[in-house]
Amino acid sequence: MNYKVDVAVIGGGASGLVAAICTKRNNPDLSVYIFEGLDRVGKKLITTGNGRCNITNKDINLSRFHGENPTFAEFALKKYNLDAIRSFFNSVGIELIFENDKGFPASLQAGSVVDCLRFECDRLGIVTVCGCKIKEISFKNGFTLASDTDRIEAKSVICSTGLYSGGEKLGSDGSFFRLLKEIGYETVKLSPSIVQLKTETELVRQLKGIKIDTKATLMQNGKPIRSELGEVLFCDYGLSGPAIMNLSRDAARADSGFSVVLDLYPLTDTKALAETIYQRRQTLKDRHLEEFFTGMLNKRLGQVVLKHCGYKLSDKAEALTKDDCKKIAFTLKALAFKITGNNGFVNSQVTAGGISTDQFDNKTMMSKKHKGLFASGELLDIDGDCGGFNLAWCWASGMLAAEGCTEYLRGLK
Repeated sequence: MNYKVDVAVIGGGASGLVAAICTKRNNPDLSVYIFEGLDRVGKKLITTGNGRCNITNKDINLSRFHGENPTFAEFALKKYNLDAIRSFFNSVGIELIFENDKGFPASLQAGSVVDCLRFECDRLGIVTVCGCKIKEISFKNGFTLASDTDRIEAKSVICSTGLYSGGEKLGSDGSFFRLLKEIGYETVKLSPSIVQLKTETELVRQLKGIKIDTKATLMQNGKPIRSELGEVLFCDYGLSGPAIMNLSRDAARADSGFSVVLDLYPLTDTKALAETIYQRRQTLKDRHLEEFFTGMLNKRLGQVVLKHCGYKLSDKAEALTKDDCKKIAFTLKALAFKITGNNGFVNSQVTAGGISTDQFDNKTMMSKKHKGLFASGELLDIDGDCGGFNLAWCWASGMLAAEGCTEYLRGLK
């Protein structure tokens, strides 16, 4: 089918839906079309926040965003801040609630976010074309885009396709990213981010299913790279949980030499912890080591730590010396896991890297190479930490691209 449109939004994910809505709101006379490669819009968005959709975060600051030039995101994030995001979502029927700093829809259903965005697209007269994967783009008297079955002539284009995260069934296969690369856009190395880490499995398999609040530190060749406080989940393949997810970006950007060290008692120094363990040994001297940490630490975790230190669980606590207590304390403060990989793009929440932001204007999101072409969201080399930061970037960059696109088309008249 042939389409002639004012604005072609490529990608019907989080950023694309918001970009289309805001463009149409800015100028209702514009014909705005969303061209989505999958069979429906918002498929990846439905899975976010464990199905609850972590829309944003109260603590939006640049330290939570990454890329070769994270300051590129500053203008958009400040202009479309928490108040602006809340106002937008209220306008489409979504009330926000907060769990600590994390913002969610009051329904706690990611599907309701997608539904409300779809309803608003329908109300505004935005046309959605699904199953349309763009394979060609040319620049002459506007833009011409083509899929296997469709040809689109557009005065302007907003590129919001995302990258590889979620896999082809939920997200993008990266084909539009590759298309932009083929026509001369510079790119930054891609890697999975906010993804589970694979480790040597001797310990984690014994701990499978246990969740703990801890301090996790990413180490490279013995040097600390980054630390995160938060929940860690032990899995049969390695480690997961928010603290690990936030470390995964750095671990995935290099080849080897990485480990994660868990401090199970981050508020207590090693000396004080050793003294606590020794006092416990005095008090519970007749207790077998199998139950020594019962009431102080997750029972199975305590057993695994003691076995890892070389002690027999059938021995009694009175067998522990002061030096033994120091050894156990040190292990509890520095339980190390060698990283062997990650669970890949298909299991990642976001892709680090992307189209280099040097080629775009951070105040309009318009390409410096092709006037009238805009980009937003994950496609660009900006990614955030776990906790609503990536969606905050999707909304803000989509809104800014909509504003830039509207102004660009106004200037054509």
